[in-house]
Amino acid sequence: MSAVIAIVDYGMGNLRSVLKALEHVTTDSQRVIVTSNAQEIADAERVVFPGQGAARACMEHLRQMNLEAVVLQAASEKPFLGICMGMQVLMKHSEENEGVDCMNLYAGEVRAFADVTIRPQMQNLKIPHMGWNRVSQKQAHPLWQGIPDNNRFYFVHSYYVDPEDKSLIAGTTEFGIEFVSVIAKDNVFAAQFHPEKSAHDGLQLLKNFCRWDGKV
Repeated sequence: MSAVIAIVDYGMGNLRSVLKALEHVTTDSQRVIVTSNAQEIADAERVVFPGQGAARACMEHLRQMNLEAVVLQAASEKPFLGICMGMQVLMKHSEENEGVDCMNLYAGEVRAFADVTIRPQMQNLKIPHMGWNRVSQKQAHPLWQGIPDNNRFYFVHSYYVDPEDKSLIAGTTEFGIEFVSVIAKDNVFAAQFHPEKSAHDGLQLLKNFCRWDGKV
């Protein structure tokens, strides 16, 4: 019987590109599904939590579809990959949409590049941060295997995570400021960039995830 990798479908995100990228790198014993069924997510061997758009809409969709609890459960017990908005809402709170309470898996804030306190550093930079940028690896991790430090990944976002626990930081990127672009702890790895749109290195990261046992 195939081991299932579940991509969480809560009505937001480019799920087809994530699905196709994962199908390209899975092992023969794995099967990828896109699902909004809580039981299928709970039963999966590993879970991918993607997303794009606004934090408030993301949290509303999760709660309306009764998926918040099962996503948090997956993040506590199995290999778990958060992508873009699927990384941001793991924080306690977001400044987006005049303030949104998020999933609170990790203490910390999701902050805006447009914040007046960092405006001097952001002069001449167009927001959202869009396109290819380097990721500096800040801790060793199985998902970095085969990916050289400071290689480029594809980003599209106007907000970034600011975790209270700095030991979570697994990667940073420069965009006016140095911001946290990857967090990792135990069985969770979450990235602000889109691995499914990041060519060879993105596919390598997804391949590593498919083979990862959730241990660091």
